[in-house]
Amino acid sequence: MARPHIEPYVELDTAYKKFDLSGFRGSEYKVLSLDVDNGACTLKVKFNGGYKRKPGLSYSDVEIFVLEGRIKVGDQVWTRGHYAFIPAGMHIGAISIPQGAEVILMYNDSEPSFEESDRNHPLALTEASVSLNTYTDAPWGPGNIVTPSVASGCLIKPLHYDPLTEAITFLYCMTPQFRQDNISYHDSAEESYHIWGTSWMMQFGLLPTGGYFWRPEYINHGAFRSELGIIAFGRTDSKLHNYFHYNPWSTVEENTLRAAAQLYRGRPRLYAWAASEGHNHPHGPQDFEHPHYHDNAQVRHLHGEPPIAIEEQAVAVAKQQAKKPAAKKKASRKKASKKKAASKQKVGRKKLSKKRVGKKKVARKKTKKKSRAKARRK
Repeated sequence: MARPHIEPYVELDTAYKKFDLSGFRGSEYKVLSLDVDNGACTLKVKFNGGYKRKPGLSYSDVEIFVLEGRIKVGDQVWTRGHYAFIPAGMHIGAISIPQGAEVILMYNDSEPSFEESDRNHPLALTEASVSLNTYTDAPWGPGNIVTPSVASGCLIKPLHYDPLTEAITFLYCMTPQFRQDNISYHDSAEESYHIWGTSWMMQFGLLPTGGYFWRPEYINHGAFRSELGIIAFGRTDSKLHNYFHYNPWSTVEENTLRAAAQLYRGRPRLYAWAASEGHNHPHGPQDFEHPHYHDNAQVRHLHGEPPIAIEEQAVAVAKQQAKKPAAKKKASRKKASKKKAASKQKVGRKKLSKKRVGKKKVARKKTKKKSRAKARRK
């Protein structure tokens, strides 16, 4: 099952627990949300002063947002507002936290894990990594980065984007006296943590500093307002699309049908193809641009499937790599065979041409002889 609906939840009222897990000893945690099937979770973690950890990696994509403190990671120093996306299998340097720190820590594919290592796993998608201070290194953009757009006065800083699922991680803020009078829902699950400030929502009331929610898809939320403004950290697990309306009593089922009706009207050919019988694509249709997207952990998670074990992925890659030399040899033999056949044909054509030339010469000689004999008789 996916994570349950949690809203509103104020974590400041909950005590920390000792984090007794390899790689995390010397820290404490609070669970904000959890998928009980695969262990994917969002935690608030407090690292005690003097915490240290050797270089290592996790077999889950990890996201981290620094709320307070100073964290030395390899050659980098992460301070308040720092965000990092660390792909599964990518190692990070040794961690040192002399005076303590608090972070939001997210494991997207599985339970928290740590394996000591000073190198990346061969399958790690290291090019997807992100590390920046969101307060100083990323500009605010208008809310219409996502369309249909929220009301003016809500700003956004995109931090990470997944090109396969279109999941997005971002900072957002509501300016003082922000108002939005309509109701919305999304095709994606949505997650938020209030770093500072209080907002009000018609269905769920006030959400203050330290407020959190994990909201599954198609659940109504809004209208909204904030008197003094807020700044918050947010994520979705797939494409963020705003469906706006003014019916506070609509159900999840009705909202889902309304979203499908918009697809039916706006993208009729796609709807007709997806809804028609005769397809057999239990793991999704083929995509020539991303032929192996079926193996992506987040794509599988969105469709209720467990991630492929890293060992299985390694075996699959090894098989593909083993096939490549064999395929090259086969192609080389085929090319050589074609070349040989072409050479034989060329030789054959030359011989045939010589024969034809010889026959023509003989025919000309005979014709000349006949002409001379005829001339003598005259």
